Amino acid sequence: MAEAELPSDPIAMLLGVLDIQRTGEDTFTGISHPMPNGRVFGGQVVAQGVAAAMRTVADDRFPHSLHGYFLRPGSVEIPIDFSVERIHDGRSFSRRRVQASQNATPIFSAIASFQDIDPGMEHQLAMPDVTAPEELRSAEDVLGERAGLLRRSPIESRHVGGSIYFEVDEVRPDQATWMRIRQPLADDPRLHSAVLAYMSDFTIQEATLRANGVPWRTRGLRTASLDHALWWHRPARVDEWLLYAAESPTSQGGRGMNTGRIYSRNGELVASVAQETMVRTPDYP
Repeated sequence: MAEAELPSDPIAMLLGVLDIQRTGEDTFTGISHPMPNGRVFGGQVVAQGVAAAMRTVADDRFPHSLHGYFLRPGSVEIPIDFSVERIHDGRSFSRRRVQASQNATPIFSAIASFQDIDPGMEHQLAMPDVTAPEELRSAEDVLGERAGLLRRSPIESRHVGGSIYFEVDEVRPDQATWMRIRQPLADDPRLHSAVLAYMSDFTIQEATLRANGVPWRTRGLRTASLDHALWWHRPARVDEWLLYAAESPTSQGGRGMNTGRIYSRNGELVASVAQETMVRTPDYP
C-alpha cells in the first residue's frame, strides 16, 4: 500500500500494520508503513510475524521467544504475506514457524515459542541508574527540522547521554534510550507483546555505531539488520516509558553484534534482545 493511503496519525498507522488479515487457515497478509528508503522497517515485519503466529495459538499462551532472519529487503509498496506452520503444541509450550514473503519471495523467517503463565524461580539483572526521561530532550527536539518521518513514528524516544544523529560525543560500546508509544493503547497483553517486538528493532544497532564513533549522518553509511532474537520475560505496557539498555560486544567483517535489555520504569526486566547488523562505511565498503 502506498504511503499516501496510510493514516497520518502514528498510532492508527501502527495499529493498521498490525491488523493483519487472514487469507487462509494459517495464512495472513499485511501492509507496511512508509520508510525514507522505501524498505520495510525490520521491527514491523517482526511484529507482524508475531501477530500472525499468535492468531494460531491458544489465547492463554503468550510469546516468550522469537528467533528470526531478515532474508531480503522488503518494499513498503507491496503487501506482505505471512505463512504460519504449527510445529508443536505441548502441555505448556507452542511453537510456530513464520515466513513473510512478497511476490512469493521470502523476506523474513522466524520460529516463535509461546507458553502458559507458569510459576517458577525468578531473578534479574538490575536496571542501570540513568537520567529520567523527563529530564532528557526528545529525538524531535534534537533533530529539529530534520526530524522528518520520525515525527510520524509511533515511538517517542529520548537518548541518555546524547544521541548519535549528528556526532558521537563519547565513543563507547553501550547506550541507553528511553522509549514508549506516543498514545495509550488498549489493555490487551497480546497487543503490547506485538508492539514490544516492533520496538525491539529501534535503536539497538546504534550501540555498534557508537562503539566505532560513527554517527547516522556519516556520508555513505549503510546498515541492515541480519537477524533478530527476542525474549519476552515479563508483561509490560509499551505506552509507558521503557529503558532500552544496549551493548555492542564486538564488530568485525562489516557486521556488528548488539545485545539489549528492556526495562519498565519501575526496574523490571521485561525483555532481552540480540541482533547482528551489517554496517558499511566508505572506509569499509
